Amino acid sequence: MLSGYGLRALRALGWLAAAMLLTVVLLMGFGLPEDDPKQEATGTVPPGGGRVTFEIDKKDPQNPTGDRFTGERFEKAPNVTLNSVVFRSSGQDLTTAGTYVEMASRMTEPVLLGLAVLAIRNRVKR
Repeated sequence: MLSGYGLRALRALGWLAAAMLLTVVLLMGFGLPEDDPKQEATGTVPPGGGRVTFEIDKKDPQNPTGDRFTGERFEKAPNVTLNSVVFRSSGQDLTTAGTYVEMASRMTEPVLLGLAVLAIRNRVKR
């Protein structure tokens, strides 16, 4: 129904643009952490030299508390959204809500893109 059953490319592309815009807004509002979690390395150096062992630890992403709609957050949100359209993981640390938003967009947005491609293919085939 969203794309005229695979016959209306502009309708599918319109819904895709709307879904991507909604994803960007949701990621900016709830999905991106307040600060990028930093890695911390801890270890011990033996007194006589030798092998050093480090343990890399990374804190969980924290939900944003301040201004959620900033330029820095806007730079990250479209990157995550565009990667979700083509089934790729962005590699960006996301909050729990952001992970669910990304999963939902990774299921819906490629379907809308496929419907648009199908409609264009049917139009060219005629």
